[in-house]
Amino acid sequence: MFDVLTITSPIYIIVGLGFVFTRAGLFAKPDMRLFGKFVINLALPALVFRALSQRQLGEVLNPGYLVAYTVGALAVVGLGYTWARRVGGHSATASTFLAMGMSSSNSGFVGYPIMLLTLAPMAGVVLALNMLVENLVVIPLLLWLAERAKGTGDPWRALTQSLVRLATNPLFLALAAGLVISATGWQLPAPVTRSIDLLASASGALSLFVIGGTLVGLPLAGMGQRVMPVVLGKLLVHPLLVWGAVSALPWLGLDLSPELRMAAVLSAAMPVMGIYPTLAQAHGQEDTSAAALMATTMASFFTLSALLWLFNTARTAGG
Repeated sequence: MFDVLTITSPIYIIVGLGFVFTRAGLFAKPDMRLFGKFVINLALPALVFRALSQRQLGEVLNPGYLVAYTVGALAVVGLGYTWARRVGGHSATASTFLAMGMSSSNSGFVGYPIMLLTLAPMAGVVLALNMLVENLVVIPLLLWLAERAKGTGDPWRALTQSLVRLATNPLFLALAAGLVISATGWQLPAPVTRSIDLLASASGALSLFVIGGTLVGLPLAGMGQRVMPVVLGKLLVHPLLVWGAVSALPWLGLDLSPELRMAAVLSAAMPVMGIYPTLAQAHGQEDTSAAALMATTMASFFTLSALLWLFNTARTAGG
């Protein structure tokens, strides 16, 4: 267990430093938004591009991983939405964002640093695969459901606008460019490669610091009853469903290496994505979403540590 804590503790120590320094006034909360823009628009795209461009296309576009992670995410969307509507008695809009909280992982700000410490050789590729599923399938679907629930305007038009914005997103452009370089085998000039490496190396620690600073001032009081389903759905149900999808891959003639199986389940066990409250704000769901972001981030220290311990125990027993 001590070996596991040496992996997870540094992650949450940096998150804690972001929280403490921002709470103490050494950084202002708007600074976190600025740092976050740097990570999202420069550091993470550079990281994704580097991971994809330096590997063969067949290694990057792993069909087994994409199928398992997509099926697991869509399953938790369906279960989360159905539970919220039929059992929780929530509105269609609230149910949509509860399902978003259960199914949308923080693959960049938290997931990548943890992958870097546990599965370093494939951390960048796992990030890219997760981004493909989340940005091309899960988030557009949930935003379409949110617009449909509002009953105003054309939800199909909203979906089209979402996809158009996605096409100009730096992360998506980095994904596309990396796949092109991977497919063609082009070699970039050394100065360009080194510049990309410098930007990519800035993503890990800064992204965790941003998460900590973002948590300052988020509400938790009185939110327990509404937030708990998101915490359970995100940190327990989502990884269980992805594990089930991974286990079913041989029936489809697909398979994954033990490392990629572990990466898929770990990715699903990450806390909710950092832009969750921002997306929810346009639909009046920001308070619950912000509280869920804080709760899943705090609780994930224990759930991720337990999951890593299980993986290590299974490895030891198998060895």
